[in-house]
Amino acid sequence: MKRLLLVALLMANALLSRAADITTIAMAFQKGDAAAMQSAMAQSVDVAISDKNKNCDTQEAVAMLAEFFKSHKPEACQVVHHADKGERGFFVAKLKSGGQQYRVNVAYKAENDKAIIQSIRIE
Repeated sequence: MKRLLLVALLMANALLSRAADITTIAMAFQKGDAAAMQSAMAQSVDVAISDKNKNCDTQEAVAMLAEFFKSHKPEACQVVHHADKGERGFFVAKLKSGGQQYRVNVAYKAENDKAIIQSIRIE
């Protein structure tokens, strides 16, 4: 009986847990629109772009992304992997710009089915 109850609870948890919506973030990378990501950022964000690695506030993170997009206009961006585990998640995307391809890693915390960016890495 205990086992049946445990299985039922685990199944209910799996059915009730939903992945955080990353659509806004993915579309912002596709368009090269750093400002569109601002509402999806935590107060403190780890940003690593090429040789720049910094823990910064939302405004500075947006400025760093805007600077990157200014010199690397996105031609395409495709999410290749997305995973959620509890309240945390991440996605990996391929960003094409100027004949080059960049790997984008975004880690986030899920709050009310919304992804709140904790870190961004572009390599």
